[in-house]
Amino acid sequence: MKHAIKNLVILGSTGSVGTQTLDIVRAFPDRFAVVGLCNGYNAPLFKQQIDEFKPSFINTLGEVESEYGGATFALAEEIVARPEVDLVVAATVGCAGMAPAIAALHAGKTLGLANKEVIVMSGNGLIEAARSGDATILPIDSEPSAIWQCLEGEVSEPSRLIITASGGAFRDRTWDSLGDVTPEQALKHPTWTMGAKITIDSATLMNKAFEVIESRWLFDIPFEQIDVTIHRQSIVHSMVEFLDGTLKAQLGPTSMLQPIQHALFYPERQANDDLPKLDAVAMGSLTFEEMNQSLYPCFEMALEYGKKGGTYPAALAGADEAAVKLFLDGVIKFTEMPDTVAKTLALHESVIVPSVVDTIEAAQWATETTLARHNHSTIIR
Repeated sequence: MKHAIKNLVILGSTGSVGTQTLDIVRAFPDRFAVVGLCNGYNAPLFKQQIDEFKPSFINTLGEVESEYGGATFALAEEIVARPEVDLVVAATVGCAGMAPAIAALHAGKTLGLANKEVIVMSGNGLIEAARSGDATILPIDSEPSAIWQCLEGEVSEPSRLIITASGGAFRDRTWDSLGDVTPEQALKHPTWTMGAKITIDSATLMNKAFEVIESRWLFDIPFEQIDVTIHRQSIVHSMVEFLDGTLKAQLGPTSMLQPIQHALFYPERQANDDLPKLDAVAMGSLTFEEMNQSLYPCFEMALEYGKKGGTYPAALAGADEAAVKLFLDGVIKFTEMPDTVAKTLALHESVIVPSVVDTIEAAQWATETTLARHNHSTIIR
């Protein structure tokens, strides 16, 4: 059976999710074409990607020659809205992906969303943009993807969403014992291999608060019906409970390749020998524990500001981005991150009904304010 080629734009092509998206594209050259690639500062890898996938349009913050590889340099917001584009994969890290994601939805494109911060910053704005453009958002982040897959085919509303968390690098230590941990220690995630920003957010559990906020908007469900449980094996990616007491779970290996491929091929499922597989016997016992919130002060604080709405969630995302940078650069301690974020949020004057510009400006303000308080560079790389 012959299939139409799907034209892709990948935002954040040199990051963890971006490179894995290109792994899927590489495995199915007759199903996908890369129209546009956008990245940050990794110029050597970006040039390799341009040489291999030959996009028509590029955008980069790195040192790449204009018209490199025959591609035309353009704004990311212009690339995602081009008429030939079918699907945009938002794989950027942090707040930078907000404007192109909104532009893609307004243009009626399908958005594969791997970037938590984009929907945390303005969940309502993203949903409204999808409605106005008659566009679709497909979750790629593993936990929302799992919820989405559990909900597929159901006609009844869920009664509860249960998001799983590994607990991060320091799940067996008390918060008070973490004052002198190093970035290298925090980056040793017990089950996943991911980029630096999300790995640190996993250690503080900021990422789980972001996923709660993300799920509230993606699945139109109140915060009170979303729970988080510690699941050390990271095999069950999330669960959904229904009114009759039925609990559905989505299981998979600790790999982003499955959720990426599911979004790229949706509504099909496609065989791929390169994807890791689960062996039900070999994976052993699965455990679930109540989350001890005293070990993760970022979690409760993030949910508090996520629920406030306005531009508070955008400021939260921007301040967290800066706090992670400060920790990775050795400026603050791991245990100083919650207070660092909280001090910025305490200064924020929220816009109650924000525009997209208000949202982006709030995130930028929070990032710059947090870094400036420590006399640190305002450039997030």
